[in-house]
Amino acid sequence: MRVFLTGGSGFVGQHLIRQLRAAGHTVVALARSSTSADKVIDAGAESVLGDLADLVQPDGSPAAPAWLQTMQQVDAVVHAAARMEFWGDEAGFRTDNHHPTVALHAAAVKAKVPRFVLLSAAGVSTGTQRATVVDENTDEGTPITAYFRAKLATEDALRGAASQGTTLVILRPPLVWGPGMKIAETAADAAKGRFLWLDSGRHLVDFIHVHNLADVVLLALTEGHHGVPYYVTDGSPMSIRDFFTGLLATQGVDVSASRSVPLAVAAPLAALMDGGARLLRRTTPPPLTKWLVALLGRDRVYDISAARTDLGYRPRGNFDEGLREMANLAGHSHADAA
Repeated sequence: MRVFLTGGSGFVGQHLIRQLRAAGHTVVALARSSTSADKVIDAGAESVLGDLADLVQPDGSPAAPAWLQTMQQVDAVVHAAARMEFWGDEAGFRTDNHHPTVALHAAAVKAKVPRFVLLSAAGVSTGTQRATVVDENTDEGTPITAYFRAKLATEDALRGAASQGTTLVILRPPLVWGPGMKIAETAADAAKGRFLWLDSGRHLVDFIHVHNLADVVLLALTEGHHGVPYYVTDGSPMSIRDFFTGLLATQGVDVSASRSVPLAVAAPLAALMDGGARLLRRTTPPPLTKWLVALLGRDRVYDISAARTDLGYRPRGNFDEGLREMANLAGHSHADAA
């Protein structure tokens, strides 16, 4: 297949390019700059200079940038690009994520691209929905951040849009981890003692290794039902303490003895700090937010039965193997720097 990819220069995107190429596919990646173009080319893709923002005019009407011609010769679009932040206003995420995605999908339908794969987020059900195990039949409720609310609105818009033969497959991964993930800032804060557990880190968390996510994308190029959202994880949820202790240890940081705060104390404090920062229109989040409490203070597991059945997804690897891979990469990086 010839695949048009957005977000190819990012952590997930570069892994996608490598695995798509290894499977025999040709990848054409949209790049906003020469730096991004170099990254996607190094990963094995052809580069097309352009920006998703080009798809929407200042007045909100659709535009037709020259790079859209590329979609006339592709078999699938994989949309992985997004501004991913857990702080910010609704308008910003609609401008940066929602409107360009709706326009990209419309362009793919117009070009008669057979398949459109959207990388959404499992967090669309993190908010008023408090179920400990969630699947595709669980009502999402109201997502907790503007980023997730925009993601859910985008899913709804694409499902309600004309398809005209373009099959839409929606993937909902939770936290994506693996070699190359952005963890240096968290590790640096933890090394300075700025890390704490909620309820001793006992709550369950789900996640997906970047290699498994790339596997699912490959499957979604040919499998999956139109308009159906699929939760996709490693299929091995564990306590937040075990997950983050292992993850940060790959960066040489030990958080096992970090202090713990009860959820009953953290939740009202987060609500106060979060609300105050929003009232004052802060551009950066406070140290404790409602989103952080939702992530660290609840059990949340995603049932991937639908992905197993409809996509044929079978998670590979295990947590310890993934940690060794990250630790080895971090070791090489430190040696190179020295």
